[in-house]
Amino acid sequence: MSTFESGDQEEVSSKDAQRLSLRALRIALLSPTRFDFQDLRSSPTVAALGDTHPVYAQLLTVFAEQDLEDYNDFRDEHPGWVEQEKLDHSRLERKIRLLTFASLAAAAKDKLIRYDAVAQALHIPEEDVELWAIDAVKARLVEGKLSQDTRTFKVHRTTYRVFAEKQWREVATKVDQWRVALKGVQEVIDHERNVAIHNRERAAQEGEEGGGQGGGRQDGFGGGGGGGGQGGGQGQRGERRGFSLNTDRDSGRGFPDRRRGGGQHQGGGQQRQPRVDNDD
Repeated sequence: MSTFESGDQEEVSSKDAQRLSLRALRIALLSPTRFDFQDLRSSPTVAALGDTHPVYAQLLTVFAEQDLEDYNDFRDEHPGWVEQEKLDHSRLERKIRLLTFASLAAAAKDKLIRYDAVAQALHIPEEDVELWAIDAVKARLVEGKLSQDTRTFKVHRTTYRVFAEKQWREVATKVDQWRVALKGVQEVIDHERNVAIHNRERAAQEGEEGGGQGGGRQDGFGGGGGGGGQGGGQGQRGERRGFSLNTDRDSGRGFPDRRRGGGQHQGGGQQRQPRVDNDD
């Protein structure tokens, strides 16, 4: 088909171009996995079907942007045409039901679809809603969660069948919401980073102050030890002096006792005792 998309009206409306366009359209309509028709609608050769094959063009519009109700109206407007063109009605009906489910999900303001609303839109019993919801998820038209308690389908993601101005506005709103959310996350990250840096600097400063105080205490203990050493040295010298004074006890001199002598020695030196002779 790309061969005929040069923009020449005669070329895109030629029999070969129309034949290939009809074939591509029929394949897309009957394909169980094809749900997007925007590329076909943008093709000049397919757009030319509106002049040569207007009913096919109308059916393409139904599957591109409308729902089951419009498909039923199409069949009522063209009775027997689907069967005449050898299009499988059961396939078409199944596809338009899945596309209708996707349209409901996209239009849900609160992202919740009630079972009864789905049953009414798809023309199915309410007990079959969950089966169709599962099929829509399998077809990747929607993502969500069924709730049997509330009998609702929670929409997590949906496929827009028509991406027009309304859809662009919704995208712009979501982008703004994400921008605000990301800004809040960035502010939280910056705050936590600043707190961590402050705590790390404070811990380092307290460590330095604690190290200086510890060094001062060690100097103090060292000084005390030195004083103790001096005292011990003086005591030892005093004891040695005391022993030297008491070694001459046997000489008959009246030296004071060792303990008293030590004290007298500290008070001002040795004092000789007077010698007494007994005439007896």
